[in-house]
Amino acid sequence: MDDKILHTLEYRKILNKLMQYTQTPMGRLIAEGLKPSGDFEGVKLLLQATDEAANVDRLKGIPSFGGVTDIKPALKRALIGGMLGTVELLSVGNTIGGARRVKRFLAAMHDDEAIPMLFAQSDLLSEQKHVEDDIRQCIDENADVMDSASPELASIRRELRGGETRIREKLDSMIRSSSVSKMLQDQLVTIRSDRFVIPVKAEYRAHFGGIVHDQSGSGATLFIEPESIVAMNNKLRETRLREEREIEIILHRLTALVGDIAEEMAYDIDILGELDFIFAKARLARDMKATQPRMNDRGYLRLRKGRHPLIPAEQVVPLDVELGNQYSSIIVTGPNTGGKTVTLKTIGLLSLMSMSGLFIPAEEGSQMCVFDAIYADIGDEQSIEQSLSTFSSHMTNIISILKNMTPKSLILLDEVGAGTDPAEGSALAIAILEHIHRTECRMVATTHYSELKAYAYERKGVINASMEFDVQSLSPTYRLLIGVPGRSNAFAIAERLGLPNVILEHARGEVKEEDMRVEHMIASLEENRLSAEHERERAEGLRREAEEFRKRQQQELEKLESQRDKRLEKAENDASNILAKARKEAEEIISDLRRLAMEEGASVKEHKLIEARRRLDEAEPAPRKKTVTRSTVKAPRKIQPGDEVKVANVNQKGYVVELSGTKEAVVQFGIMKMKVNLSDLEFLASAPDAPPPALRRATTVKRTRDENIRTELDLRGANLEEAIMETDRFIDEAFLGNLGQISIIHGKGTGVLRTGIQEYLRKHKHIKSYRLGNYNEGGAGVTVAELQ
Repeated sequence: MDDKILHTLEYRKILNKLMQYTQTPMGRLIAEGLKPSGDFEGVKLLLQATDEAANVDRLKGIPSFGGVTDIKPALKRALIGGMLGTVELLSVGNTIGGARRVKRFLAAMHDDEAIPMLFAQSDLLSEQKHVEDDIRQCIDENADVMDSASPELASIRRELRGGETRIREKLDSMIRSSSVSKMLQDQLVTIRSDRFVIPVKAEYRAHFGGIVHDQSGSGATLFIEPESIVAMNNKLRETRLREEREIEIILHRLTALVGDIAEEMAYDIDILGELDFIFAKARLARDMKATQPRMNDRGYLRLRKGRHPLIPAEQVVPLDVELGNQYSSIIVTGPNTGGKTVTLKTIGLLSLMSMSGLFIPAEEGSQMCVFDAIYADIGDEQSIEQSLSTFSSHMTNIISILKNMTPKSLILLDEVGAGTDPAEGSALAIAILEHIHRTECRMVATTHYSELKAYAYERKGVINASMEFDVQSLSPTYRLLIGVPGRSNAFAIAERLGLPNVILEHARGEVKEEDMRVEHMIASLEENRLSAEHERERAEGLRREAEEFRKRQQQELEKLESQRDKRLEKAENDASNILAKARKEAEEIISDLRRLAMEEGASVKEHKLIEARRRLDEAEPAPRKKTVTRSTVKAPRKIQPGDEVKVANVNQKGYVVELSGTKEAVVQFGIMKMKVNLSDLEFLASAPDAPPPALRRATTVKRTRDENIRTELDLRGANLEEAIMETDRFIDEAFLGNLGQISIIHGKGTGVLRTGIQEYLRKHKHIKSYRLGNYNEGGAGVTVAELQ
């Protein structure tokens, strides 16, 4: 892409904004050199990477590239055997750490939300943590070599600190003595040329042996190293030299480690720069509220509410334009200051951005094309140095464009044919536009010449357009109107400004009748367009309301269906619970009936019991009908002993034998008694004067001992709830079997089962007393109960 075109369309300003979002020198360098690409597949990959980075930014924010720097010069020195300084080594360590953090961040993000391109790039980063750890163990954050770098260095530094301490102590004792202190300028110990000295007044120089290392500016003070500590300072100097040699050894060792990974790290630097650049594109897109355009290579361009990225958001007027479908060329006519040039630059700049892998400030659904080149002739480029007029400069650019353009190019021409005689200029403009149009490339051109309106109207594949102008406010709206040629509006503006009607009428008489008809036609078209646009906006509003209503109805329907499903599920669960409860109680009744029939010799046939169980197994819960619950029906009176009742949960009739407290009653079904909640009873008839025969028969049940009745119940391994149910059944069997004493084996364990069983026995009406078993009965693991 020609640099002159990039400058004309202000592409460099976009790159400057992009560079502000980079975090590394490598990313900044890539952003600075970014150029539009004519490779369709390559552009799609660039946009995909930007889209993945935008998703990462939206979900988790931009990864930090803190500590990452361009360490390639240091890597080259390490590779050829040079020694790196502490600052360079620290930069290498920080870069390795920064690369590891970026890699882990993107890997974690990929687990939550697929980002295949970014993950594939970050996965190529090498893991050099061992080198980072070695560097951090030797060099601190201030780029100083630490004592822990080597045992030898630690020993040397201990010796250094010890030597400095001894020298200071000796000098301190010297300057505190009364005979010496009067000879000193200040009572302090200082350092000159890495040697400890004291400030001595010049006149007392002869009283001190040793070496003079410095003097004050006035010459009144000499900094003298007393002879008594010269040997100590010499030894300290030797120790410092040993320290320097040891530090060099350490730095050489670390440099060798860096040299071993120099090639891998150089590759990592390139990857980190590319990742930083991609995330900078994502941050630029967020700043501009930009979206990803759909790309094509068939010359189709469609901008929806496109905005020039360099115009403030509160001032820019969105642009809607379509090119390359029904028409390949747009001729924009109309007066100056209407926004024609901005329209050209917007189309050109957004095309360059999309071809560079950048999102564009436009609404979702915008489509952009990958052109092999974009050519623009915009602005007044007359040159005094080259003796070129405005017309000559435009012609020079256009001639260059005509030489290089192809059917896959985008041509942007501003004020084509301007700067010369109107008649010749318009004829030349038509000839140029026709030649470009025949090439089948995409073109947007602006002009003042009214002759081009007729050309665009008559030529297939070319369409008129104009910038809207508000005659009432005498100001442009900067809206592009496709299909409507521009009007001069000169008469309307002059009339609004107060030009006398006599002059206006005279001016209108000078205009050709044909031109007046064209102006009236354009005015009519614009009026019709405004009316159609108003109707379209109204229809769009109605459509939005209908869509919102449909969405609300859909939400209500989904809500009702969800409620219905929940209620059906609850009804099914309730029915299953009721059926399970009924089956359990019916099984108990059948079991009791079989036992009583065996005891009393009744003629209940076994096959009938089997048939009853089969019918019970095949029973399905019937659909729940909306009925008045029993809780809302007022009973005619309280249930009394002898009343005929219906037990709802087993659907059986019986008689109340006795009331058990305020909530339960004992009901007799034939020869069987059952304890039932009063809430499950439905009153049928009052108690008769004489007890019903069934009640008399029930009182004649003989309590004889059956040899098969158990006297012991083993509950070990059961939970408390199961144990109480088994104990209740066992006590009923023992009571009906006329047993006097039973044993319940619950084990010792934690005592929970024993306590629960004994509490239940204490309240049971058939239990007279209970106790723990004796030694030969099982002790504390058994409870022995005596029945009434």
